[in-house]
Amino acid sequence: MNIYISGISGTGMGPLALMAKAAGFSVFGSDLAEGAISRELVSAGISFVTGPSAQDGKFLAECIDKDGVDWFVYTSALPADHPELLLARERGLRISKRDELIAFLVDKLGLSMVAVAGTHGKTTTTSMIIWACLQLKIPISYLVGTTLPFAASGAYNPSSQFLVYEADEYDRNFLHFSPWLAVIVSVSYDHPDIYKTPEDYRLAFRKFEGQSENVIRLSDGVSSEEFELSGKVRREDAALAAKAVPLMAEEAGIEVSFDEIVAVLNRFPGSGRRFERICPGVYSDYGHHPEEIAATIELASEEASRLGLSGVVAVYEPHQNVRQTEVFDKYRSAFSGVSHLFWLPTYLTREDPSLKIISPEEFIASLDNSEVAEPVSELDNVFGLELKRWRGEGYLILLLTAGPADSWLRKVFADEAEEERRNKVDVEGVRQAGEKEQR
Repeated sequence: MNIYISGISGTGMGPLALMAKAAGFSVFGSDLAEGAISRELVSAGISFVTGPSAQDGKFLAECIDKDGVDWFVYTSALPADHPELLLARERGLRISKRDELIAFLVDKLGLSMVAVAGTHGKTTTTSMIIWACLQLKIPISYLVGTTLPFAASGAYNPSSQFLVYEADEYDRNFLHFSPWLAVIVSVSYDHPDIYKTPEDYRLAFRKFEGQSENVIRLSDGVSSEEFELSGKVRREDAALAAKAVPLMAEEAGIEVSFDEIVAVLNRFPGSGRRFERICPGVYSDYGHHPEEIAATIELASEEASRLGLSGVVAVYEPHQNVRQTEVFDKYRSAFSGVSHLFWLPTYLTREDPSLKIISPEEFIASLDNSEVAEPVSELDNVFGLELKRWRGEGYLILLLTAGPADSWLRKVFADEAEEERRNKVDVEGVRQAGEKEQR
């Protein structure tokens, strides 16, 4: 089967492309720009094109005429009049969003789904389950909506009986599945463009639980005392993973002790954009909901204290004005504990044109600690130097964003990240030389 994925290099579709390729399907695709999974796609030998003109339909037409395309899969961000979508309809291709292809793979490959769902923490918890299973030799296939420092973001193992999947509630995606095990992390109202009321949101999660054979919930209470990771929220994520992994091991007939699982999770190396360390003292996080932000700042404060730093300087880029309109009143104490806060303009996507765009100044005025906050109009060299000054004075820099500020921050601190990489290489070289001499 030949599969074409539009929006292929992002964290939603890229892992699916990798899994489908590993499972023996031919995969092609396109994207508006190179996404986080681009390098992994290249390494996997997946043919794709990127750029503003890459999605004009020419590459899709070329794939149809040359190799044939059986299935056109597209991201939720694709507009109804997108050239590739129109061409796929014109050529009579099978067309769907990613959930239908995932369900097909689960059935075709005979996999039991372990689905991690919730508003906050699902990416980290999914990554922790993947990490633990790989370390403990429990065969799995998986899809996670981020990059991983220890593995690809999507994979298929022919020996596996499980698909570990980060089940997104956006566009009601998770309701297309009936998991063997559902792991429910923190749940609070989000995506008002899809769920018009908090009750509608809660009903979707209750329906998802009802479709699942087994359910583990954070709300049922988990003990996180055994975990040494920074941040209460990260320790809770680890505790959830530690409840899921034994069930999977038992089902797979593999013996692992709880102590082994705890030891592995305490070594969890993190995942992309989830309190990800860019260089010493600089972190990037995907958080863009007040509750998620408060939990991440608590984590950052613990980390700063552990490292002997002076405090936390936060940079926040909100995502979606329609979401910010809904959660505006929840920010009041979200940034408590930061030494300074820089507030960027909202990153606008899928917006309601009838809503007034809320300014950084309006957000700041609503905060309990507004005196430590200031608006920032744009991401430029001057602001980059300001962040370097704060870091130089011994503060932990924390960026919270689901938008383009992440790539900007990486460029600002690229020299520091490269210096750290070189130092690690030098240290590793000395270590290897020492071991060789001892032998």
